[in-house]
Amino acid sequence: MTSYASAGVSIEEGDRAVELMKEWVDKARRPEVVGGIGGFAGLFDASALKNYRKPYLATSADGVGTKVQIAQRMDKHDTIGFDLVGMLVDDLVVCGAEPLFMTDYIACGKVVPERIADIVKGIAQACAESGTALLGGETAEHPGLLGVDEYDIAGSTTGVVEADRLIGAELVRPGDVVIAMASSGLHSNGYSLVRHVFFEKAGWELDRHVPEFGTTLGEQLLTPTRLYTLPCLALTREVEVHAMSHITGGGLAANLARVLPPTVSVRIDRSTWTPQPVFGLVGELGGVAQADLDLALNMGVGMVALVAPDAADAALALLADHGVDAWIAGDVQEAGVHGAGGTVTLTGSQR
Repeated sequence: MTSYASAGVSIEEGDRAVELMKEWVDKARRPEVVGGIGGFAGLFDASALKNYRKPYLATSADGVGTKVQIAQRMDKHDTIGFDLVGMLVDDLVVCGAEPLFMTDYIACGKVVPERIADIVKGIAQACAESGTALLGGETAEHPGLLGVDEYDIAGSTTGVVEADRLIGAELVRPGDVVIAMASSGLHSNGYSLVRHVFFEKAGWELDRHVPEFGTTLGEQLLTPTRLYTLPCLALTREVEVHAMSHITGGGLAANLARVLPPTVSVRIDRSTWTPQPVFGLVGELGGVAQADLDLALNMGVGMVALVAPDAADAALALLADHGVDAWIAGDVQEAGVHGAGGTVTLTGSQR
């Protein structure tokens, strides 16, 4: 007899995964969440939006790319959720939006309940840290499409911002100061390049101890993405922030250019910070040019805020109070001073 289980899909293991993850999902709640997991849809009490004069909803969808391969090879799955949540909620915060809730999607070759629960544990912990409710999700078993130990994760999130508190390109003006916020490392971008350099070109193994890291290569590559949500929300509420940019795929210049009007240009001075050793090793071992490093990796900067010049000191102090290492990395001038309108120029050399 042929059954669903004999075709590679286990309903029972899926149900057990749900039971194991409930503990963690319960930790990622907000007062507006209605009910628990297990239904066909997550419910969120939208009457809270009545307190807004004119609420704008913001939404974002993303995944973590090939960093999941590192988690799979190391058989460590409880941190990759931070990368997913970071890619989602910090895309919302750049417009000033507070994340409300998110949903996740896990596709795997075989449901291993403990592994799925570990993935959801990381997602839930990151949601709790960023003030986001984990409203629901889906785990799908895809035998024959994915190997038994393979999986991929993605998600979607929704937030809200008061219309007159929206920040972005229309507020940026000459004289603004560029505040850079340190990343925790690679975050979850550029891993196709990183894996090619370390594994294929250098032939390194994940358990190799790297003196520059003070840990193994695998532990360094699996460092979770830093979450900037709550510090950046505090920043928008307490100082004059004109725009923010989440530094992900495309690097610092390309992402910052997304929040610039055509009337200004920006100069970033690389000498104002020292990236973590992993960035230098990717360049050295792979023979990767600076321009390609800047394009593929965050180079030590995970978030940027453009603030009014008289707000810079207060912004740095607030971020320090929230445990975020930040510094002045450049400035905004009229188009043509630092380059063509709407562009970012990187100058100097990394320390």
